[in-house]
Amino acid sequence: MRTDLFDFDLPAERIALRPASPRDSARMLVVEAGGGLRDQGVGDLPHWLKPGDQIVVNDTKVIAAQLAGRRIGRATEPKIEATLIRRVDGSRWQALVRPAKKLVEGDRIRFGNEGKVCLLGHLDAEVEHKGREGEVTLSFTFHGPALDQAIADLGATPLPPYIASKRPADEQDTSDYQTMFAANEGAVAAPTAGLHFTPALEAALCARGIGLNRVTLHVGAGTFLPVKAEDTAGHRMHAEWGSLSTETAAALNATRAGGGRIVAVGTTSLRLLESAAREDGTIAPFEGETAIFITPGYPFRAVDILMTNFHLPRSTLFMLVSAFSGREVMQRAYAHAIAGGYRFYSYGDACLLFRSDV
Repeated sequence: MRTDLFDFDLPAERIALRPASPRDSARMLVVEAGGGLRDQGVGDLPHWLKPGDQIVVNDTKVIAAQLAGRRIGRATEPKIEATLIRRVDGSRWQALVRPAKKLVEGDRIRFGNEGKVCLLGHLDAEVEHKGREGEVTLSFTFHGPALDQAIADLGATPLPPYIASKRPADEQDTSDYQTMFAANEGAVAAPTAGLHFTPALEAALCARGIGLNRVTLHVGAGTFLPVKAEDTAGHRMHAEWGSLSTETAAALNATRAGGGRIVAVGTTSLRLLESAAREDGTIAPFEGETAIFITPGYPFRAVDILMTNFHLPRSTLFMLVSAFSGREVMQRAYAHAIAGGYRFYSYGDACLLFRSDV
């Protein structure tokens, strides 16, 4: 499909720079299966679900993946910024770097800044490989837990570019940009639909007889990137690592067999569930990488309802919600949200989408 079919105009003032407080006080636009639109709040979520439905959340935890440093060992030492996007092994990460043109394979980068102490005061990495789109493989001098601690000490919260371009990350983002479910370190972006949850909302869902299940998908920086290809067929998704346990698969399959619905909190949970789904709609245990790219025409097998935030124009995530609820419906829903003052993107408001074909 043509990428420009998923474009829309968004006023800059609609981009949220801070989350709602409390988190479950955010607004929520309900998009019904027939295309009806209802202005609600996140706190109303239990009333839109039925006893026996099962919610699936992503328990990935965002790491301090933004590193600042300089190239060393040559005549000039330009500043280098790196965003870690995927762990390769105990000492190597793939990263997006700026400015990429300043680096060649074999270069050494020294990360560190004044006022922070990391073992010897800095963290060195060698550029082991350089890709065509600005991504590099960095081989660090530390390994395993020592490297994890060094990154935590020297790194910063990797805010999405549409927030980072407006203001720097600060200590408040350290907690604001983690969900209450965050447990398994490895993401460089938050599963932002989960940011709306609070203990009070979880208790209200439980009291209504709605279950809550955890999966893990380590969100990569590719989630921020618009599709540059003129046709969706020319876009390559970045792979992300995820896991879904045998116990969770069994619980969700039992729910479906009993007539209950599966509610994905966030596009990351949905992508993992659909990656784990068999042809007959049952869900298998899963552990590994997924690069699933969902566009209109995709036959959903696992997920009945999706809670998600408002996404970027021309992004893979807007394509996904268009596949879920219909492109024309989502164009109309986004126009309604923009006119109605909804807040967009990672720290913004939510949508609750009911699948168009059920």
